[in-house]
Amino acid sequence: MRPHPIIPALVLCAACSEAPPRLPSALEHGTLVVVTINSPTTVYEDAEGNYAGLEHDLVNAFAGELGLAVRYVFMTDAAQLFKTLEEGRAHLAAAGIPALTPLGARVRFGPTYQTVRFEVVYRTDQPRPRSVADLLGKRLAMVAGSGGAENLRKAATRDAALAWSEMPVEDGLALLARLADGEFDYAVARSNVVAMATDFYPNVGGAFTVGEPTPLAWAFPEEGDPRLLAKAEEFFSRIARDGTLKRLLDRYYGHAGRLGPVDVNGIITRMRSVLPALKPWFQEAERLTGIDWRLLAALGYQESQWDPLATSPTGVRGLMMLTEETADRMGVTDRLDPYQSIIAGARYLLVLKETLPARIPEPDRTWLALAAYNLGFGHLEDGRILAQRKGLDPDAWMDVRQSLPLLSRPDHYMTVQRGFARGGEAVYLVENVRTYYDILKRFEQRERPLTADAPGYAEALP
Repeated sequence: MRPHPIIPALVLCAACSEAPPRLPSALEHGTLVVVTINSPTTVYEDAEGNYAGLEHDLVNAFAGELGLAVRYVFMTDAAQLFKTLEEGRAHLAAAGIPALTPLGARVRFGPTYQTVRFEVVYRTDQPRPRSVADLLGKRLAMVAGSGGAENLRKAATRDAALAWSEMPVEDGLALLARLADGEFDYAVARSNVVAMATDFYPNVGGAFTVGEPTPLAWAFPEEGDPRLLAKAEEFFSRIARDGTLKRLLDRYYGHAGRLGPVDVNGIITRMRSVLPALKPWFQEAERLTGIDWRLLAALGYQESQWDPLATSPTGVRGLMMLTEETADRMGVTDRLDPYQSIIAGARYLLVLKETLPARIPEPDRTWLALAAYNLGFGHLEDGRILAQRKGLDPDAWMDVRQSLPLLSRPDHYMTVQRGFARGGEAVYLVENVRTYYDILKRFEQRERPLTADAPGYAEALP
């Protein structure tokens, strides 16, 4: 599918005295105007300075099928989203919206593409609440317009004294960061956000769910072009059938919530104490290879916890845990020299990425290369062959992840060229690196391009 250009983001003028005219149909105008919220679960700027996020990928795939350009308009809360739709100033809202029509709102919802639960979240150094009754008299908060209030009301029918604050924060992660800092006692947030938050804030955790499962969907103006809604219904039906939707959900949530508090505390502690001395070398490795230094640091942490003297029983050594063969290939004279190890590890990962077929897109190319870093390229190819035999996509990490553990079973590894391999360990490495990378992206900045023509340059989100 050929990507279509994104028109730079605009912010609607809330103070204008006269409402602008309603937009013409996107199908006739050639541009799809989408209102959203800037957050990790919707649309955000990624490490390369490009737009990313589940909603972004869904919208762009939809617009691409229709031959439309996209203009994103960023709002601060759900109330603004619905107001903008009702006034006909946007064609759809894509922001992880609960498919529950607010009182008086004149909108229609498209098909459900994700279902979440609302969870009561607590600080793990405090007693865990077991029911709504435990929330009485406590400071309880949620994101305004998130749908949490509706679910809590249903769960609290017998506890009329239950009270809460609806916070005007940009997203659920920001809310849970404030919970982690002790600003209030409990929070209510969506399950997908809670899974992400536990990877960043080791002292928060989900206590129990409230209400029923909540479907998320795009919202359309009630008076909008019905053909656009019909096209959206066709689009979601197709991507559910062909596996595209499942792959996108896995891209953004498949690795969330994998680490325990000890793992998260470990990298955050060493990020402050050990990483500063290593950071210039990881950044030099990025300049040499083009691979985000934070991804390289995540790999190094998974391999050795940034210990330059690390040695495994199998003979791999150093911060990036290089085999003797790989070290020789990369020109390393001392595997225990952290600078040499980091540069060689980065160069080796780049070689693996470039060896994969050119048709494989990102981020699957990176995840597959990481698996090869652990297993060896030949064993990765065997895993991809097994995926193909099972009717899976050998170019998609989500599918290859299912086949790699089969390399430890005789009925499978006896049928491929290179035989036995600990494929499950490669899956474990990749999923952990993905999570450590998310943590580092949240707390560490990438070196920004200096000019507008530098690779990955994009106008920052407002």
